[in-house]
This record gives sequence, C-alpha cells and structure tokens, in this order.
Amino acid sequence: MNISLLDVVGPVMIGPSSSHTAGAAKLAKTARLIYDKPFKKVSFGLGGSFASTYRGHFTDFALVAGALGMSEDDENLGHSFEIANEKGVEFDFYPTEIPSVYENTARITFYGEDGEFFVEGASLGGGRILVTNINGLACELTATSPTVIVQQQDVKGVVSDVSTILAFNNINIGVMKVSRTSRGDKAFCVIECDDIIPENVIDELRQVNNVLSVVVVNIKGE
Repeated sequence: MNISLLDVVGPVMIGPSSSHTAGAAKLAKTARLIYDKPFKKVSFGLGGSFASTYRGHFTDFALVAGALGMSEDDENLGHSFEIANEKGVEFDFYPTEIPSVYENTARITFYGEDGEFFVEGASLGGGRILVTNINGLACELTATSPTVIVQQQDVKGVVSDVSTILAFNNINIGVMKVSRTSRGDKAFCVIECDDIIPENVIDELRQVNNVLSVVVVNIKGE
C-alpha cells in the first residue's frame, strides 16, 4: 500500500477538519474553476454528514470561501461570508440527498447570466476530493493534477483531435474519461495530465470542430 504523508498528517489548512473544512473548500474552489464565469448567487446542497454538521465544522464558511476562489489554507476563510456580502454574492445552504458512496457530499449551483450550472462532488478525507457530476454529466475528477474538461458534441473524431493536440504540445495524458447523456448528444471528456496546460494549447483545443467549451483546471500534481 502506498501511503502519502498527507494521509497521515493532513493538508496545510485553516481548521478544524480536513474533510469538513479543507475538503469542502477545495471542492467548492474546483467547482468555481470549472464554472469559470461571473455569478451573483451560489447555492450549496449538502448531503451526508455535511448536512448535519456543517455549522460546527465551518463547512459553510469553507464552501463559500472556495466558491470565491480561496484555497483551504487562506487566512480569510473564516471571513468568507463577509467577503461574499462585500462582493454582492448571495449564498444559501439546504439539505439534500446526493447519490454517492461517500459520506460528505455537496451540490454546488452557480447562478450566472446564462442560467444555472452545478457541480457535485465529495470530500474524501485528508483534504482529498472527487468531483462526480458536472451539470448533469457523470465524471470522476480528483483535482490533483492539471485537468482539461472538454464539452463536445458526441461525434466521431473529437476525442482523437483533442488528444492529438495535447500530444503535439508534449503534454502527457495520465487519465482520460468520456461520458455522455445519450448517443449523438453532448458529452464531456475529462483529461488528467502530467503537465500544466498553457493558454496557446487551450486556444487550440477550443478551435476543434464540435468542441463546445474547454475548461482547464491547472492544479499542480502532488
């Protein structure tokens, strides 16, 4: 068994809990990076133990902080409500049932000019997370390495074109997973890479035929 030092001592964070605070902040920040658009409101649907203990563990402050772009070790995490109010960002929390094998789950919904957009995921402990759904499409995203999220029409050749561009730019693919709502409809391609994705590569990916959007979460590998 491979055990990371982080599994033993936990991540660098503002406390009190690596799963309820650090994991919550990282999950919300990752959701914010995925949405990557202005928003005036964000709602947090809480499942599992998040729903019953979120106030005592500062999960609520952590989620708002992450949605505002703060990291789990940001000294302003405990002031996230105040900062959100200053920025004119509304937020609320509600209990919900989120199908998952994990205990600490959240559905984070952003309200922007183009409507609603949600990300579901779980805090796994030790500050680790797993994003399981992006706006209705199932996925598995750990946010531990640079990740490309491509929304596309489900037609032949798109995945091949995307992977070719990455290879041509000397970017190695670690994990690639594709999901779709139905045959010929929209699909998501989630690609975890070994290397940071530069802006020129992102621009190339956006020019691929039948690619609808490209979001890059440039998190350095652990």
